[in-house]
Amino acid sequence: MKISFLIRSFQYRNYRLFFGGQCISQIGNWIQTIAMSWLVYGLTNSALMLGFVGFIGQIPILFFAPLAGVLLDGWNRHRALVVTKTLAMCQAFMLAALVLTGKVTITQIIVLSVFLGLVLSFEQTVSQSFVVNIVENKEDLGNAIALNTALFNAARLLGPAVAGILIVIIGEGMCFLINGICFLAIIIALLCMKIKPQKIVKQGNLLKGLKEGVAYVFDSVPMRSIIVIQAFITLVGMPFGVLMPVFVKEILGEGSGALGFIMGCSGLGSIIATFYLATRKDAACLAKLIPLSATILGLGLIGSSFSRLTWVSMFFALFTGFGAVLQLAAGNTILQMIVDDDKRGRVMSFSTLAFSGVYPLGSLLAGSLGEMVGVPNEFMISGILCLAGALVFVANLGSIGEIINRRLSDIGVTM
Repeated sequence: MKISFLIRSFQYRNYRLFFGGQCISQIGNWIQTIAMSWLVYGLTNSALMLGFVGFIGQIPILFFAPLAGVLLDGWNRHRALVVTKTLAMCQAFMLAALVLTGKVTITQIIVLSVFLGLVLSFEQTVSQSFVVNIVENKEDLGNAIALNTALFNAARLLGPAVAGILIVIIGEGMCFLINGICFLAIIIALLCMKIKPQKIVKQGNLLKGLKEGVAYVFDSVPMRSIIVIQAFITLVGMPFGVLMPVFVKEILGEGSGALGFIMGCSGLGSIIATFYLATRKDAACLAKLIPLSATILGLGLIGSSFSRLTWVSMFFALFTGFGAVLQLAAGNTILQMIVDDDKRGRVMSFSTLAFSGVYPLGSLLAGSLGEMVGVPNEFMISGILCLAGALVFVANLGSIGEIINRRLSDIGVTM
């Protein structure tokens, strides 16, 4: 296969700008995430508080993402993305100022984490919705989404490693400052874009708009099925990484080096999944990948539950990373291709909710279940539930594929 086909979304100038800006910005985000963990633990010496700050920073998405979707359907996506990126940059600079001046407190960190969570309720939704504005041919949407996902996972591998070095050399405060500066890359890229005028449909009553969005999603078999399985897999299968440090220490009897290798293999599996997805075009075939990827994730978790050797865990981590990312990215690609543009914000907000909003609940569930039955048994239960979710999706797969093909034909997309 030609490389030009694999990266065909780069033919669009706006997408090249977006991808380049995100390359820098995503690495900065991961640097801040790791630095925040070190800072919180250093201030409190409490694992409970460390988990609470992570939870409180994500939970606003659960409550505000659907409302953000309604509002974003009545806003200019380009401007909204510039505003949300700017607000996130300000949060990073405020953290940097507090730490570098020695005035930071855990209360301030919690407040700023909640603020960032509110911003992300809008930013994650509009980022997904914005892809259609910078990729002119809908047939290339899947490729663009896959490359974005590959970028995220590459940053997930590189960012923490860079953060670990920077924390030792220059400290947490400078890490926050670097993240703030990194945001300038994506903001400048956005401002350099030439975006075609977007048809804005002004929203009336907020509650009415939300009800319309819910009805639109749940009246569509493909949309309903995709979002439900995304939420279910996120709840029961995605948070395996939360328990991996416990598994490595107590079950494998290894240290941080083994943890790094295992999580690195999971990240590598994620990248392989996204590049595989970048080669696909047929949305109806993408629907078949959703239960397949959930099955791969489930089998990876079940295999991990039996592992007592690091290299075996690394092997199964490849499958968990591959399956987790493939089902999420394939589902989002289909949603982007079949949604009406005037409801895109609302639909993608439900997708954001199904992942980012449900993930902290899944982390709490995984931690509680792991405490009660042990981490290997938790992996086993999670894997079995993923297989069950795949079976339920398969039961509707035939009708889902037919509806997707009919929808694409109606909007003039050829596959």
